[in-house]
Amino acid sequence: MGSPYSASPRRPSRAGSIPKVTVFSSAGCHLCERALRVVEEVRVERDFDLEVVAIDGDPELEARYREWLPVVEIDGERAFVYYLDEAALLRKLGRDG
Repeated sequence: MGSPYSASPRRPSRAGSIPKVTVFSSAGCHLCERALRVVEEVRVERDFDLEVVAIDGDPELEARYREWLPVVEIDGERAFVYYLDEAALLRKLGRDG
Protein backbone atom coordinates (compact mmCIF):
# COMPACT_ATOMS: atom_id res chain seq x y z
CA MET A 1 0.00 0.00 0.00
CA GLY A 2 3.03 2.25 0.12
CA SER A 3 2.95 2.91 -3.62
CA PRO A 4 0.93 5.93 -4.73
CA TYR A 5 -0.40 3.80 -7.58
CA SER A 6 -1.96 1.20 -5.31
CA ALA A 7 -4.02 3.83 -3.49
CA SER A 8 -6.22 4.52 -6.50
CA PRO A 9 -9.11 2.19 -7.21
CA ARG A 10 -8.46 -0.33 -9.93
CA ARG A 11 -10.57 -0.15 -13.03
CA PRO A 12 -10.68 -2.97 -15.52
CA SER A 13 -8.66 -2.23 -18.61
CA ARG A 14 -10.79 -1.17 -21.56
CA ALA A 15 -7.91 -1.27 -23.99
CA GLY A 16 -9.17 -2.72 -27.21
CA SER A 17 -12.83 -2.77 -26.18
CA ILE A 18 -15.47 -0.66 -27.87
CA PRO A 19 -18.12 0.97 -25.66
CA LYS A 20 -21.74 -0.04 -26.16
CA VAL A 21 -24.35 2.70 -26.26
CA THR A 22 -27.96 1.65 -25.82
CA VAL A 23 -30.83 4.03 -26.53
CA PHE A 24 -34.24 3.12 -25.15
CA SER A 25 -36.94 4.86 -27.14
CA SER A 26 -40.57 4.83 -28.18
CA ALA A 27 -42.42 5.54 -31.41
CA GLY A 28 -43.59 9.13 -31.66
CA CYS A 29 -41.23 10.37 -28.95
CA HIS A 30 -39.66 13.59 -30.26
CA LEU A 31 -37.03 13.60 -27.51
CA CYS A 32 -36.08 10.05 -28.50
CA GLU A 33 -35.74 11.08 -32.14
CA ARG A 34 -33.50 13.97 -31.12
CA ALA A 35 -31.37 11.73 -28.89
CA LEU A 36 -30.90 9.26 -31.75
CA ARG A 37 -29.77 12.08 -34.05
CA VAL A 38 -27.22 13.22 -31.44
CA VAL A 39 -25.95 9.66 -30.98
CA GLU A 40 -25.52 9.24 -34.74
CA GLU A 41 -23.63 12.56 -34.95
CA VAL A 42 -21.30 11.54 -32.13
CA ARG A 43 -20.79 8.14 -33.75
CA VAL A 44 -19.01 9.93 -36.61
CA GLU A 45 -16.34 11.05 -34.11
CA ARG A 46 -16.23 8.13 -31.65
CA ASP A 47 -16.33 4.41 -32.30
CA PHE A 48 -18.99 2.56 -30.31
CA ASP A 49 -21.54 -0.19 -30.73
CA LEU A 50 -25.09 1.10 -30.89
CA GLU A 51 -28.26 -0.70 -29.87
CA VAL A 52 -31.64 0.97 -30.17
CA VAL A 53 -34.35 -0.65 -28.07
CA ALA A 54 -38.00 0.19 -28.73
CA ILE A 55 -39.88 -0.26 -25.48
CA ASP A 56 -43.32 -0.21 -27.14
CA GLY A 57 -45.43 -3.24 -26.32
CA ASP A 58 -43.01 -4.75 -23.79
CA PRO A 59 -44.60 -4.38 -20.33
CA GLU A 60 -41.28 -4.80 -18.48
CA LEU A 61 -39.47 -2.22 -20.60
CA GLU A 62 -42.48 0.12 -20.48
CA ALA A 63 -42.48 -0.04 -16.67
CA ARG A 64 -38.74 0.47 -16.41
CA TYR A 65 -38.18 3.23 -18.99
CA ARG A 66 -41.40 4.98 -20.10
CA GLU A 67 -41.27 7.92 -17.67
CA TRP A 68 -37.57 8.57 -18.35
CA LEU A 69 -37.46 8.48 -22.17
CA PRO A 70 -35.18 8.72 -23.86
CA VAL A 71 -32.77 6.69 -21.77
CA VAL A 72 -29.17 6.34 -22.91
CA GLU A 73 -26.90 3.79 -21.31
CA ILE A 74 -23.17 3.37 -21.82
CA ASP A 75 -21.90 -0.14 -21.17
CA GLY A 76 -25.07 -0.96 -19.25
CA GLU A 77 -24.96 2.10 -16.98
CA ARG A 78 -27.55 4.84 -17.26
CA ALA A 79 -25.82 7.94 -18.59
CA PHE A 80 -28.66 10.22 -19.75
CA VAL A 81 -32.41 10.59 -19.39
CA TYR A 82 -34.79 13.07 -21.07
CA TYR A 83 -32.05 15.06 -22.78
CA LEU A 84 -28.82 14.02 -24.44
CA ASP A 85 -26.10 16.62 -24.74
CA GLU A 86 -23.59 15.95 -27.53
CA ALA A 87 -20.60 17.41 -25.66
CA ALA A 88 -21.44 15.42 -22.52
CA LEU A 89 -21.74 12.20 -24.53
CA LEU A 90 -18.39 12.86 -26.19
CA ARG A 91 -16.82 13.43 -22.77
CA LYS A 92 -18.28 10.22 -21.35
CA LEU A 93 -17.13 8.20 -24.34
CA GLY A 94 -13.75 9.93 -24.49
CA ARG A 95 -13.06 9.18 -20.85
CA ASP A 96 -12.84 5.48 -21.65
CA GLY A 97 -11.73 5.58 -25.25
